Amino acid sequence: MSDFFQNGIITTLHKLPSYSLLKIENSIREISKERKFALLLPSLYSELKGKALPGIVEQLKEADYIHEVVVSLDSASRAEFDHAKEFFKKIPTKTTIIWNDSPQIQAIYKNLKRNGLDPGKKGKGRGVWTGMGYILAKGEVYMVTLHDCDIRTYSRDILARLTYPILSKRLNYDFAKGYYARFADMLHGRAVRLFFSPLLKALKKIFGEREFFDYLESFRYPLSGEVAMTTELTRRVRFSSDWGLEIGLLREIYTNLDLSSICQVDLVDRYDHKHQEFDADNITSGIMRMAIDIARTFFRVLSQDGIIFSSDLIRTLKITYYDYAMEFVEKYKNLALLNNLKYDRNREMIAIEKFTTAFDIAAEEFHKHPLGSHLIPTWGRIDSAMPDLLNTKIPDIVDKLNGR
Repeated sequence: MSDFFQNGIITTLHKLPSYSLLKIENSIREISKERKFALLLPSLYSELKGKALPGIVEQLKEADYIHEVVVSLDSASRAEFDHAKEFFKKIPTKTTIIWNDSPQIQAIYKNLKRNGLDPGKKGKGRGVWTGMGYILAKGEVYMVTLHDCDIRTYSRDILARLTYPILSKRLNYDFAKGYYARFADMLHGRAVRLFFSPLLKALKKIFGEREFFDYLESFRYPLSGEVAMTTELTRRVRFSSDWGLEIGLLREIYTNLDLSSICQVDLVDRYDHKHQEFDADNITSGIMRMAIDIARTFFRVLSQDGIIFSSDLIRTLKITYYDYAMEFVEKYKNLALLNNLKYDRNREMIAIEKFTTAFDIAAEEFHKHPLGSHLIPTWGRIDSAMPDLLNTKIPDIVDKLNGR
């Protein structure tokens, strides 16, 4: 039986048996007559050839209540961009592809950097930021829904349940984050289960109770890539270009909104997507890179409160984290056994031991670059410095590339 317990400082909107996709979609259709929304899909070209994205497109064929689908496409040649336009034509809703590797978009990035408004390196964060800029420039929608393109168990429930709390006038939220249970024949989500959650426990024990810690702990899946927000909010938030994107965004939301305007939504009963590789010796990608960037993001946030991360403090944090993480291993072992799932205790313990090395790497990177991961300037700041960019250049370039 689904629960409806509210145990955090933000509102949790659970998925109960009485829920009906048909009713929610009909409500969205009605609201959309007055309040429109866009769906933003950050995508690598390689995902067009994967198993997940074709299924997502099939589901979106029935989502006739979307005003516009915006695909922020990375790592694509001209021919691949043309193929992407054909690929997404299956969606009957107006669909726009932003070709981020195009000479025109690259010229915009270079021009921004020359003017002290560096958009950062290629990555999901910059792709999301670029898509948000186009949507703001068009000025046609009230809100934006964002989700990844590698969801293998995708259904329109994800879209509808994420969109409704922001779109509806009756709920009064400005930001929603999705959550779900990640499992198949075994539990997934190691970055959250075995790194983020015990790390947050360790930080609370060492530094005491803080509202920001309680806020983060309220999210049931803080690293999820599914969010929705008003377009007005997208003007004010900064995006990170690395694996700290999700935590960095939650920090931005915390500083920009009252807690009563934030919610999390139970999207689907089970969620599965492409799993990140765990190679402890490779700190440039995969789960290990994610852990390093998350730790570094925490170091930056806490340093703003005057905390100095000495070698002694890092050592204390590692030991405290390790103890909490080992407690989580026992909890998840019991959960798996009760639900007839496979559970490799040794595999989990090895992951935790590898994660402890992330603190040293993160501390070294943080001390070299105290400002941490690059935060892309807000669109509000860019609009103030270069008003023509949103008013004319971005929509003109993107629409022309799409043959309009």
